[in-house]
Amino acid sequence: MSAGSASTSRRAGARTVAVWDALDPVLASGPLDVLDIGGGTGTSAVRIAGLGHRVTVVDPSPDALAALDRRAREAGVSVDARQGDLAALSDVADPSGADVVLCHGVLEVVPDPAAALAGIREVLRPGGTLSLLVAQRTAAVLSRALAGHFAQAAELLDDTTSQGRSGRRFALDEVTGLLEAAGFAVSDVRGVRVFVDHVPGSLLDVDPGATNALVDLEQRASTRADYLPLASQVHLLASLR
Repeated sequence: MSAGSASTSRRAGARTVAVWDALDPVLASGPLDVLDIGGGTGTSAVRIAGLGHRVTVVDPSPDALAALDRRAREAGVSVDARQGDLAALSDVADPSGADVVLCHGVLEVVPDPAAALAGIREVLRPGGTLSLLVAQRTAAVLSRALAGHFAQAAELLDDTTSQGRSGRRFALDEVTGLLEAAGFAVSDVRGVRVFVDHVPGSLLDVDPGATNALVDLEQRASTRADYLPLASQVHLLASLR
């Protein structure tokens, strides 16, 4: 692995540790039928398939699905790749066919989040789990202000409905409200990327121990309510009521 790839891998570990801390207990039993919506090149799907689960990825990009196929073959696992999107999920996913549904970074870009969650409800089995990862508005405002993009920060501060330049941003109460309205009960909430986006990459390059310390810090902060608004993303586990 090149130095650049190693640095990227270290940062990725810090960015996703809170998500996997929440998901690992869900995936401990099995094998399960897992549906990864917008799973792209298979970063999550291949890892989950490696645990012995039956994984299906739905993504609109044929290029991403081709990359997923290559990654799965290199890892020696099988992943079912289907071209489609969340807006027409019933066209490519079986009703009540999934024990676990991953919807990571997708609700931000769909035209109607409420309709999207209703579609997910239809493909999730009774007793199944939804893993939802969305971008948070407060952290997005903060990061843009710290970067000197004050007009963008002000726009995000007041805009609670549009998708903006890089997708919709949510407040936690908006997400939980959408889930409850769609018939889900939230069982776990964690902040994701509380600190890592603000840490210079050069620090992780020169101090190998810094990555472990950062991962530990992210894990500890992820379940603390007082740090939740600072997280770039929020991860929720929810099941059908």
